[in-house]
Amino acid sequence: MNDFLFYKGLYKVKVVTRSEGYWIVEALEDFDDTVDSEKVTVKVGERRIVMPTELHKKKVLPPPIPEHVYERKLEKKVKQMVEEYEKKKEGYNSSLYYRKGIKPKK
Repeated sequence: MNDFLFYKGLYKVKVVTRSEGYWIVEALEDFDDTVDSEKVTVKVGERRIVMPTELHKKKVLPPPIPEHVYERKLEKKVKQMVEEYEKKKEGYNSSLYYRKGIKPKK
């Protein structure tokens, strides 16, 4: 059972025991981790119980955090509203000039 994997795709660990839900791994390098919102330093040789989904065969960077779709839609909507407001404002100003017989300055 000498499988070498990467915990969270970054830190090299050795699998000690496999069970159905969780695996016990031994750290092969020092790293910082969070447990219950607390920062914990894991030393070489320490064992941790982890989920198999947190282990990767290759050293990889975690995927970028996607923006919330709602925020992007809202941003797009606000931008569109500002553009409409500016167009309406320009149209209103030019119609005033037209009524008074004055040419707008550019």
